[in-house]
This record gives sequence, structure tokens and C-alpha cells, in this order.
Amino acid sequence: MAILKILQYPDERLHTVAAPVTQVTDKIRLLLKDMAETMYAAPGIGLAATQVDVHERIIVIDTSETRDQLLVLINPKIIASDGISDFEEGCLSVPGIYGKVQRAEFVTVSALNAKGESFILDADGLLAVCIQHEMDHLAGKVFVEYWSRLKQARTLARLKKKQRSTM
Repeated sequence: MAILKILQYPDERLHTVAAPVTQVTDKIRLLLKDMAETMYAAPGIGLAATQVDVHERIIVIDTSETRDQLLVLINPKIIASDGISDFEEGCLSVPGIYGKVQRAEFVTVSALNAKGESFILDADGLLAVCIQHEMDHLAGKVFVEYWSRLKQARTLARLKKKQRSTM
């Protein structure tokens, strides 16, 4: 397994729309393991393949306290949603930046697991938010893009200043 490089906003590759996985192969399963290792090491609670410059519809999530309940979503689709929640979000591709985003409070998702088997999952709370956040990555959208242009510009300026100070 390997720790993968996470793309940092505003990298244009984060705006690439991910293609569906046509077959769950050993190569995909290795990518899942590498993505999970990367997410846990970061540390984060979710990671989309787009964030590691692989443009396929793959997500790994673990919102558990014990960090041992990995959820794999291949070709996820939200098939139902309800309610509204404002949740403070962060992102491994936008380190150190947090802010509220309005999302559905409850979602029902269909996806494939690591074996290529289809399943349906009902989610609420943090898990529902995380699924929607990671699915945005697959659609080429980063959470800060829900904010006003002014707040986005300030965020970008903070990130650039932070990058300059670490060089």
C-alpha cells in the first residue's frame, strides 16, 4: 500500500468530472487500499479518487470514532434525499479551511462495494454530509465553491499565503 499525493485547491484537476468504474478489478481494489491509507494518514474522514488525481467514481469514508469502519462507494448515486442541514466542513484538498455548507440532512445512496456488489445505504448526520461532499469531488466541485465569491477569494488568498510560508 502507498500514501498517495492529495491535490490541493485550486488545482484544476480537482474540477475534472470522474468517469464511472466499468469493472471492479484488482487494480481498483489496490487503489481503494491506497486511498484508505492516505485518508487515515492525512488524517481525514473521506477521500474521493479525484483528490488523488484518479478520475473514476470512487470514494472511501470512515466517520467512526475507532477509525475501523471503512465504507467504500464505487459509482455512488444519491437516489433520495430529504431535509436541510448546515454543517461545518473541511477538506483534505483545502487544508486548514473550514466553513458551513448547506446539504441534505438524509440521503439514500446506491453504489458498488469493493467486491463489485451493489448495495443501498441510508445515511444521516456526518455520514450524509461526507457522502455528499465526496460526491461533489467526483463531479469536479470543491466545497468552498458553495461560498460567495468574496469568501472564495479570501480563502484562496489565505491558501496562497500559507503555501508561500511553507516554501
